Amino acid sequence: MKLGEVERLRGELAEFVADVLGSVPRRDQRRWGECYLRGLMLDGRRKSIQPMAERLPDGNMQALQQFVNQSPWDPLPVRRRIAERLCEVVRPEVWVIDDVSFPKCGTTSVGVARQYCGAVGKRANCQVAVSVHAATDTASCPLEWQLYLPREWTDEPDRCRRAQVPAGTVHQEKWRLALGLLDRLAGQGQKAPVLVADAGYGVSTPFRLGLEVRGLAYVLALTGKEVAHPEEAEPHRPAYGGLGPPTLPRYRTPPRALPLHAARIPADTLAEVTWRQGSKGRMTSRFAVLTVRLAGKQSLAAAQGAGGGHYQWDGVLPARTVLLEWPDGQQAPTGYWVSNLPASTPVEELVRWAKMRWRIEHDYRELKHGLGLDHFEGRTWRGWHHHVTLVTAAQAFLTLRRLDPKAQTSA
Repeated sequence: MKLGEVERLRGELAEFVADVLGSVPRRDQRRWGECYLRGLMLDGRRKSIQPMAERLPDGNMQALQQFVNQSPWDPLPVRRRIAERLCEVVRPEVWVIDDVSFPKCGTTSVGVARQYCGAVGKRANCQVAVSVHAATDTASCPLEWQLYLPREWTDEPDRCRRAQVPAGTVHQEKWRLALGLLDRLAGQGQKAPVLVADAGYGVSTPFRLGLEVRGLAYVLALTGKEVAHPEEAEPHRPAYGGLGPPTLPRYRTPPRALPLHAARIPADTLAEVTWRQGSKGRMTSRFAVLTVRLAGKQSLAAAQGAGGGHYQWDGVLPARTVLLEWPDGQQAPTGYWVSNLPASTPVEELVRWAKMRWRIEHDYRELKHGLGLDHFEGRTWRGWHHHVTLVTAAQAFLTLRRLDPKAQTSA
C-alpha cells in the first residue's frame, strides 16, 4: 500500500490495534504495535525494522526494536483475540494445518538448522514453523503459530538460552506441535469444523489418532504408497497349538497398496466434481470414495493399543474413508486423502475440503511477499513470535476490511 493509503487507514487501524493488542499492558507498546503494523502494510522491498522505520513518518528504529525483540508482552492473548475476530467474520469451513520455512544464512537465529526447506525445494539452512489457518473459499488467516526446534537445538541448552528459548522447551515432531496448537485453540473455545493437511501430516498414524481422540473430523492427504485391506476383509485366528502365547488374529492376505484398490473401481462410477472457479476456468476432475482398513506398522500398533493391548486386540483394523482423484486420461489416480468422516459424506463436500488447502498458499504469498513474514532479522524466540503475531494481525486487519461492505463503500 502507498503511504497515503496507509495514513487514511490510521483511524480504523488504531481501533483494531486497541482491540487485538488490548492485552499488551502499556500504551506506548500498543502505539509502537500500531506503527509496526503500518510498516508491514506499507510498500517496500524489505519489511525488517530498519527500512520500515525509515519509511514511516513517525518511525523510530530503536523503539520498534525494543517493542519486537525485548518487550515481554505475551503474543498468545493477541493471537487469541485475532482468532476470535476472524472466526466470527470468516466462519471457516476448514482449518488447515501446515508448516512454512524461512531460509537463513547463519546458524544463530532461533531454530535454524539444515533441514528440508519448502521455500527452496531442498535441504537448506532455515527455520520451520507449524501453523493453523482458518479458511473458506474466499478468505483465510492464520490462527496460531509455533516455531519448530530441531534436536540439535534442544540438545544444547546453552544455545537455547542465548536465543531466549523458554526453559523446559523440548523437541517435538511437527505433528505433535500441530496437536498442541489445536489444544491451545480448543482451550480458547475454538474448535475446528474439519481439519485439512498435506501428506506430511496425513501419513502419520499417531497424528490421525490424536485428532480422533480429540473428536475432530479430518480430510488429510496421503502419498498413495500406503497399504490397506478392503473393508470387507476379516481377520482369522488360527487354532491354538497348545504351546507358547496365544495365536494372534491376522488377515488371510497381505495388505495392498492404495493404487491396487483403486484399480478395482469401474471407470463409469467415477464422479466428475467441480470444486471452485479458478482464474483459468472451472477446477474439475474425477473422484471416487473407497472404504478401506489402512495397514502398516503404525496402524497395527495404534489398533492394538486401542483394542486393549497385544493379546486382547481382536485383530480388526478400523475402517476409514479414502477419497481418490483420477483425472480423465490418466493411467492411475493422482491424489489420495484419508478421512474419518463416513463414506456416505457427499463426495462434493470431501473434494471441496480436500482441495481448500490452496487458500493457504494464498496466505503465504500475502504474508511473505506483501507483509514481510520472512523478513524478520532478529535471532530470539520472543522476537520471532512477536513478529509473526504482528504479521498475522496485519493480515487479519486487511482481511476484515476486505470483507466489510462498509469499508468497500468508503474505499
